[in-house]
Amino acid sequence: MAGNFANFTPTYSPSDPDCWWTYDKCDTPKLASLKPDVTGTPAPLSLGYGFDDGPNCSHNAFYDYLSQQNQKATMFYIGSNVMDWPLQAQRAIADGHEICVHTWSHHYMTAFESSAAFAELWYTMQAIKLVVGVTPKCWRPPFGDVDDRIRAIATALNLTTIVWQYDSNDWQVGAPGSTVTSQQVDQNYQNLITSAGNGTFNTAGTIMLTHELTNYTMQEAINWYPKLKAAFKSIVPVGVGMNWTQPYVETNYSLPAFSQYTAGQLTVSATATGASASSSSPGGSSKSSAGRTSIASIVAFGAAAAGVMVGVLSV
Repeated sequence: MAGNFANFTPTYSPSDPDCWWTYDKCDTPKLASLKPDVTGTPAPLSLGYGFDDGPNCSHNAFYDYLSQQNQKATMFYIGSNVMDWPLQAQRAIADGHEICVHTWSHHYMTAFESSAAFAELWYTMQAIKLVVGVTPKCWRPPFGDVDDRIRAIATALNLTTIVWQYDSNDWQVGAPGSTVTSQQVDQNYQNLITSAGNGTFNTAGTIMLTHELTNYTMQEAINWYPKLKAAFKSIVPVGVGMNWTQPYVETNYSLPAFSQYTAGQLTVSATATGASASSSSPGGSSKSSAGRTSIASIVAFGAAAAGVMVGVLSV
């Protein structure tokens, strides 16, 4: 994988001049013009609930479960997956979930030149707009790999960086070369619940990294949801937890405020103007040729976006 820093010891200043999250989990930029990363939700005993790496061709059963529980979440979508599985992406907005950017190809972002990093974000934003009808204002760097250069590019695109405090490591079970076991993932979930019970989140909430990547990761989320619900006072999409009532560039789609959501008003607006939202049949394929060929529509806008990079590349 290009830019894989998992087993790499960098030659880098211990002072961390770039606020490189991969190096020391830095989430407060050294550049004063950049906002701190979102690492947790501010309300006591709240959990910012979200899932990376979607949309997934097999996620209907998982989304059905979330619907049955009246639970909304933040979905961090990979741009190429959105183009491959457009109906699954549309289901998320129809179900009232929040959608954020998770780059186009899921590589370590600091390994990219600035123009390529810009493209990873911008093309994903355009894919989501084309398929779902909204343009996100939030993103999560794959592996949490972000520094001030990448934050500056994201900021120029009006994207707020969201990372996490707890990591389930669910994605590593069964991954090539990984030694992480399902028992370890269960322990990671239990550690979060234990922290909720011992007062760790009595003044502010948290975010845990989880995925809709495989049937295992989604089933693990289902298995642990009742225990999370019992441990936390509120489980909310990250945007709701942050009181981002306007999570998209388009103003005709809103999220409820935290107080509204926790009072039972889970949605306030669902009038996205893109492709009509619909669920695909369980087990059915929605890998649309129209979705794949429509990438040309996105590419056509690429040249116009080049101007956004003026100033960003000098960061």
